Amino acid sequence: MGSISSQVGIIIAIIAYLVGMLLIGFITSKKNSSVGDFYLGGRQLGPLVTAMSAEASDMSSWLLMGLPGLAYLSGLAEPFWTAIGLAAGTYLNWLFVARRFRNYTVEAGDAITVPEYFSNRYGDRKKILTLIAALIIVIFFIPYTASGFAAIGKLFASLFSMDYHVSMIVGALIVIGYTMTGGFLAASLTDLIQSIIMTIALIVVLVFGISQAGGWAAVVSNAQQLSGHLSLFRSHIPDAHNFWAPGTSGPYSALTIVSTLAWGLGYFGMPHILLRFMAIRDEKKLKLSRRIASVWVVIAMGTAILIGIIGLGMSRAGTIEVLPDSSAAETVIVRIAHRLSEFGFGPALIAGVILSGIIASTMSTSDSQLLAASSSVSKDIVSGFLNRKMNAKGEML
Repeated sequence: MGSISSQVGIIIAIIAYLVGMLLIGFITSKKNSSVGDFYLGGRQLGPLVTAMSAEASDMSSWLLMGLPGLAYLSGLAEPFWTAIGLAAGTYLNWLFVARRFRNYTVEAGDAITVPEYFSNRYGDRKKILTLIAALIIVIFFIPYTASGFAAIGKLFASLFSMDYHVSMIVGALIVIGYTMTGGFLAASLTDLIQSIIMTIALIVVLVFGISQAGGWAAVVSNAQQLSGHLSLFRSHIPDAHNFWAPGTSGPYSALTIVSTLAWGLGYFGMPHILLRFMAIRDEKKLKLSRRIASVWVVIAMGTAILIGIIGLGMSRAGTIEVLPDSSAAETVIVRIAHRLSEFGFGPALIAGVILSGIIASTMSTSDSQLLAASSSVSKDIVSGFLNRKMNAKGEML
């Protein structure tokens, strides 16, 4: 009976989250009266929405699955230096790019897409720069968006015992539904809510995981028994035959650290992040957005890394299964959520929120990339380069 109530609690929480996303799309659709409203929210975003939607759309499921899994298997070194690089990239992107790019796009003919900005700024009347930039976005974002839909499908399939292909289609339809109806504003507001859900998921898993692992001292003790697991300059290599043997460790060289830190360079030029810079209502508020975004990124990634170490302690304590390989280790938060759901209907609802956080981390990236790709096709290629006229609502004339 407990198992049935647990499943019901999880399903109720996830369905409530999904319905909420669709409702936001429907409500915000009434505020879209022009192409600029649909693709850029009429440049009316507040500092909190700007900051959190930018970071939620960037993190993806890597935050709640990849990062904890990496810490679980290899220890602190790689996830720590990766997080440092990403945190630095986030801060510097907001510091050097955000205000300049926001102001440039306004001055350059009030551009509402990144490709349009290039042609406007450099006087490209034939819109060749618009076409090139739009094609780059479409070519690289469509596969990335599709991979997000695939991830949603896998998660739905595992949670609801549905066919994978059906699950993927359902997940894609939900993302497309609220993005198509509400546009940029819907994507931004849902990303804000999704970032809140992700934060709740991280905090609950952190607290619950420590208690289930036998306390923080036990978590640290278990990790210390594995060679190099808590070192910032060595990477743990698990024993092939006994996961709990000390194993070995390899050096994390200065070159490797620099290469890992370079992850942060990827932030500069991401179209879905640049769109958030363009959309803020008051460019003077970007300083506040930068602080919110930078603090959240540091806390979120730090917590995710700790969860990987805590998951190791829970495995040692026998409260979740031992996760011996990378694909299994990435599900550490999922397994902790299912462990929480075993304590009754109320905890199962909370577990459903945690699992919704994983779904949210994927959806928040997919919706932003979907919108960036669709604007590149309709606004930049069809309307800009091919010169097909659209009315104020974006409909072809």
